[in-house]
Amino acid sequence: EDPGGITESAGWQGGGGFRYYKVAPSLLQKDAWGNWIVNREFNAEMLAEAVCKLENFHYAPSSEIWWQHGHSTERDFIFVTTQALTQPQLAQISDEVGPDRTLLICCGSFRADTSAFSNLTVKKIPKAVLHRCEWGRDDYSLRIAGLPEAEPARAVPAEPAPRKRASPRKSPAAPTLFSLTEGDVASAEEPAEES
Repeated sequence: EDPGGITESAGWQGGGGFRYYKVAPSLLQKDAWGNWIVNREFNAEMLAEAVCKLENFHYAPSSEIWWQHGHSTERDFIFVTTQALTQPQLAQISDEVGPDRTLLICCGSFRADTSAFSNLTVKKIPKAVLHRCEWGRDDYSLRIAGLPEAEPARAVPAEPAPRKRASPRKSPAAPTLFSLTEGDVASAEEPAEES
């Protein structure tokens, strides 16, 4: 209803909407020595979801495969953990991933020669995500970019209108099969004469 601003120049005819977002606490924070660490407010699920977002993966944890926290394509997956991974652990994961899939592992640390695994890419948290966002800010001055698209509204099938019952029609003199007399049957079987 406000005629001011750019209403007329933009040709606004009304309508619009709102999207609300709950902002998570800062993923990283500095410890007592000034080192970046994962915020203790984040549990494993929150951490996996946040890292998936930052690495451009769709967060979709598998209920069957423990190392699939998300995917970017049908054959490219991500695994997020705060554990320190060793060469034997990475070898086991590499075997499970197989030659036809790839896996990005974001972990607390690793002690291994990762060049031995062509299907794995290994990154350290927080170093892997440190440059992706602003950390330690709570003044709501964050630059928000790359917001997820709103899910398309699903069309709800309309309830079918209740059918009106047709009022019974009475045919004036339409005989039924069981109301015909012998004379009616004979006349019904005879062809009509042409005049």
